[in-house]
Amino acid sequence: MSHPISNLPKRTEKPRNKGITLALDKGFSVRQAEDFCEATSNYTDIVKLGWGTSLVTQNLKQKLDVYKSYDIPVYFGGTLFEAYVLRNELEKYVQLLQDYHIDYLEVSNGTIWLSEKRKNEIIKDLSKDFTVLSEVGSKNPDDIIPPYKWVKMIESELESGAWKVICEARESGTVGVFRPNGEIRSGLIDEIADQISFEHLLFEAPNKDQQVWFIRKFGSNVNLGNIQPAEVISVETLRLGLRSDTLFDFYSIDDKEIRDLYSDNKSDFSQESSS
Repeated sequence: MSHPISNLPKRTEKPRNKGITLALDKGFSVRQAEDFCEATSNYTDIVKLGWGTSLVTQNLKQKLDVYKSYDIPVYFGGTLFEAYVLRNELEKYVQLLQDYHIDYLEVSNGTIWLSEKRKNEIIKDLSKDFTVLSEVGSKNPDDIIPPYKWVKMIESELESGAWKVICEARESGTVGVFRPNGEIRSGLIDEIADQISFEHLLFEAPNKDQQVWFIRKFGSNVNLGNIQPAEVISVETLRLGLRSDTLFDFYSIDDKEIRDLYSDNKSDFSQESSS
């Protein structure tokens, strides 16, 4: 930061184990990936190539090389994993990752039926050679998983070798830990976080109000996923209290003179607005 400012929250540094921002690449070109990395590489920890876009992306190797040159790990979306499992072709999926030198992968069952026993077996096996992010939660908005089951699944997947467990929300932010209207299932989050450290969790939070909620709840170094590439810088300002939504969440006005001045200015503004 070229112009330091006091009382900013302390952010973890790359490579991060917490405070992760996971960006969702839905089909960037090589040039778009270059521009994105040039602007945000300090704040982007992982890039997910959404869904099955990896199989239809032109110049995929060149794009992966761009991310690699900026030390940003990439993985293919969980839906692609599920597509291979659905066809009983998990070995082919692993070979695909090896061919492209992909070190991270997502193990999920948000759309297909995959027993927890089998899912944990896959996590345990693949975690020997890959950094595994598992995902808990259904993409079906009518499939409501009770909190105790969330906790049980997350604990078992961490024990099986998952590096982080992703709490499902989809790109829309309307399933999993969110209600169909985008409202956060705060009671569910409280129950999960009461038994599992938030450092082990990665919350999908595609919308700003959701990002603000998690940052206020867990602090600047909460792990957030499904962030639109154009919003990575915005999310970093939310983490640092450099956007109005979190301006006072990470800085306490202790100086009485400054506090009184702020209160007076706020009062003046309110009177002008009402007149």
